[in-house]
Amino acid sequence: MIDKARACGFDAAGITRPDATPETSERLARFIADGAHGDMDWLATTAGRRASPLALWPEARSVIMLGLNYGPDENPLAILAQRSKAAISVYAKGDDYHELIKKKLKEIARWLVATAGGDVKVFVDTAAVMEKPLAASAGLGWQGKHTNLVSRQYGSWLFLGSIFTTLDLPADAPVDDSCGSCRACLDICPTAAFPAPYRLDARRCISYLTIEHKGPIPREFRGAIGNRIYGCDDCLAVCPWNKFAQAGREAKLTARDSLRAPDLAELSGLDDARFRTLFAKSPVKRTGRDRFIRNVLIAIGNSGDSALAQEATRLLDDASPLVRGAAVWALSRLLPRAEFEKLRRDDGDATVNEEWAAAFG
Repeated sequence: MIDKARACGFDAAGITRPDATPETSERLARFIADGAHGDMDWLATTAGRRASPLALWPEARSVIMLGLNYGPDENPLAILAQRSKAAISVYAKGDDYHELIKKKLKEIARWLVATAGGDVKVFVDTAAVMEKPLAASAGLGWQGKHTNLVSRQYGSWLFLGSIFTTLDLPADAPVDDSCGSCRACLDICPTAAFPAPYRLDARRCISYLTIEHKGPIPREFRGAIGNRIYGCDDCLAVCPWNKFAQAGREAKLTARDSLRAPDLAELSGLDDARFRTLFAKSPVKRTGRDRFIRNVLIAIGNSGDSALAQEATRLLDDASPLVRGAAVWALSRLLPRAEFEKLRRDDGDATVNEEWAAAFG
């Protein structure tokens, strides 16, 4: 299996039983009961199917977990010091991994059926599968204190996919949790999104706030976001196990030059058509232009670069109230009080007017 997986471009593979992670149901239930899933209502509505692979497919007898290394070729934290540039999460700088991995999973699944028979189903990320606990059970790594998978060979940089099969395959042994007393991932989080080791409150997570959250970003987190406009790699990048990691070998996942350190000024000028063109085949496209520009404006407000005030001023007239509200906040951070006061207006949207009121409060 591992030879076939590597031939298809995967870097890690393991097999587990569909009933090997009984603790997943309780942990997911607690996460949802605490409201830690925020706007992600789909997590609550699919909780029953996520509780166990057998709830998703009762005929499954084995789960093959596969990992594809997407390790970066540069330090993801370095760009955070370039405040007029945009920081985009490592996984989103290349092509969207979903279709790439699904194609590879299907190739392995066809080979498995031709070789050994049985029925198969393939899943990657968007399905109701709790991939990280299954990957840990299959021996690909362990779930670290940041709740993400950590591998001794690839650090924090593995995309995961799964193949469910009716074949009864020998399971691999899980590996031990090797986080020890380390708290690096917990301590670096700018928004304190980890209430305890191995627990995440998505409502405080920058990845959630910049990707999943649909409304204005809560004011209490805006300053901490810095120049992160799509996702956050801090807890992944700081993990000591990354010292053994290596750059990914899949060319389609390599960072595009245009997304390594784009200028906030250039990104702020994107209309919907240009946004779709720039992020064609990219996971960034799923946020939509308005949410993306909201994020860019938060970064502009954090930049300390008064020259960017002209970009935010222009966006006070944007068609989207989400964008206009973020522009108000950015300008309140960049302009002297007297100049900012001259821009004040009565907006047709109550939420934008709240931003004006808060800025002068």
